[in-house]
Amino acid sequence: MADTTHVLVSASSKHGATEEIADAIASELASAGRLVTRLSPDAVETLEPYDAVVFGSAVYAGRWQKEARSFVERFRFELRSRPVWLFSSGPIGEPPMPDIEPADVADLVERTAAVDHRVFAGSLEQSKLGFGERTMVAALRAEYGDFRDWEDIRTWARLIAAELGMVDA
Repeated sequence: MADTTHVLVSASSKHGATEEIADAIASELASAGRLVTRLSPDAVETLEPYDAVVFGSAVYAGRWQKEARSFVERFRFELRSRPVWLFSSGPIGEPPMPDIEPADVADLVERTAAVDHRVFAGSLEQSKLGFGERTMVAALRAEYGDFRDWEDIRTWARLIAAELGMVDA
């Protein structure tokens, strides 16, 4: 591997909160001296230039977004040939619920041979939701608010940077 690991950071986000998590991870990796490219899943045409991938998805109804699952399927062989870290965003409330991993994550971890998978609390803003989504939130009695733990997210990104440093050595 090159002296500076080139990392792709990408995430599928329905209302932008998961993209903001990906931005924070990308920023932390860049601060640690990694060359980072931050793209949406649909903008990724090849994984060839990247030594590692950090990829995430918003979770709705216990599953990753279709766009994210399609990304994993499209690049499943290339993902297995480099270090991959996966993250999910979605639990909300205090404490964040649901407190279980998304239903499809075990399969995605296996398909990608991911080094790690993390679940981060999400954000639910009423102003960004459509009528159907607001109705579902009311029926589930879900809490509105931003429950993301930015220090937890940055700490995980620093752990990734450290692990990549071991690969560079």
